[in-house]
Amino acid sequence: MNTNRLFPFQFKLFGDYYHYHYIFETLAFIIGVRLYYYLKKGIKDPISDENRLWIMLGAMLGALIGSRIIAVLETPATLNQITFFTLYQSKTIVGGLLGGLFGVELIKKIIGVKIASGDLYVIPIIAALFIGRIGCFSMGIDEPTYGIPTNFFTGMDLGDGIKRHPIMLYEMSFLILLLLLFRLIKRKDMLNGDRFKLLMVLYFLFRFLVEFIKPYQPLFLHLSSIHWSALFIFLYYYKFISRTLNVAFIEKGKEYG
Repeated sequence: MNTNRLFPFQFKLFGDYYHYHYIFETLAFIIGVRLYYYLKKGIKDPISDENRLWIMLGAMLGALIGSRIIAVLETPATLNQITFFTLYQSKTIVGGLLGGLFGVELIKKIIGVKIASGDLYVIPIIAALFIGRIGCFSMGIDEPTYGIPTNFFTGMDLGDGIKRHPIMLYEMSFLILLLLLFRLIKRKDMLNGDRFKLLMVLYFLFRFLVEFIKPYQPLFLHLSSIHWSALFIFLYYYKFISRTLNVAFIEKGKEYG
């Protein structure tokens, strides 16, 4: 079968063609929210429902802004040509997570919440990311999430006749591994907030590495805005990373001691 005819996946409505991506984006949001409320049932939440709503609002507003800022910085050569329309159309999940983090921390300071609030969102975020990435994959090269040309066995023709790294399939596979990981540590005794921090560190580590097999534009020091976002997260959570590595090595040392 000629894959040039497969990508992008589109549907026809009233004589016009539309990307399935928009449907998957909407599904990702709806399912993510519903999954959050489902998992919240039966859990004694130390944060009140009202404050949870404020925190979610902060996350959404932060994600809205952050996703667009990081996205436009992915193409620094066109920064002087930005219009409101291009800014609105541009978005990246890395910026969404980064902006959402800032939005949550700001709202928590305003309303006086000092308790970590992210653990409840881990599974909904993974599920929403996975669904959204199906939409990204369906767009082929119409969405700037494809990889560089490759002769590796995973290479796929995403619509331009060139075998490329199917970055979205890589990410979907990684998200499944993350889901299995959090399933395994579900009953593990961890500090409040550590599960969310673990998600952020691992996801941004994946995005940092996979960025090197994408046709990115350097922002500074040969690194893209995605790279710098990941480095910021590593710095922001350096205490968690250091503590986690220390515990891992201590436990490993005891096994062989």
